[in-house]
Amino acid sequence: MTSGTVTAPARTWTAVCGYDDLVPESGAPALVGTDQVAVFRTHDGAVYALSNHDPFSTASVLSRGIVGSRDGVPTVASPMHKQVFDLRTGACLDDPEVRVTVYPVRVRAGRVEVGSA
Repeated sequence: MTSGTVTAPARTWTAVCGYDDLVPESGAPALVGTDQVAVFRTHDGAVYALSNHDPFSTASVLSRGIVGSRDGVPTVASPMHKQVFDLRTGACLDDPEVRVTVYPVRVRAGRVEVGSA
């Protein structure tokens, strides 16, 4: 008989850049395994990571988007068609049925690390 406890797979962390290399209010592309990721630093120093793939244009361009906020929500607007995505959840604020993948991100010893399963 099993206890019903489920163990989550171990997370792998990939260092993608130095924290100070990320300019506030901008993004940078990174490769995490085989995933293209967009890493962002906001004006308050928070760091976020999303898929770099824009689901509307199908181009890998979100890292070049415009970082800002909408109603207090940190966002990035696609440079292609200007759809806005919540940096915390990946939800498209202009089309609630669309979202992009969000990656766990942390800063350790001055390095930005993105997690993958």
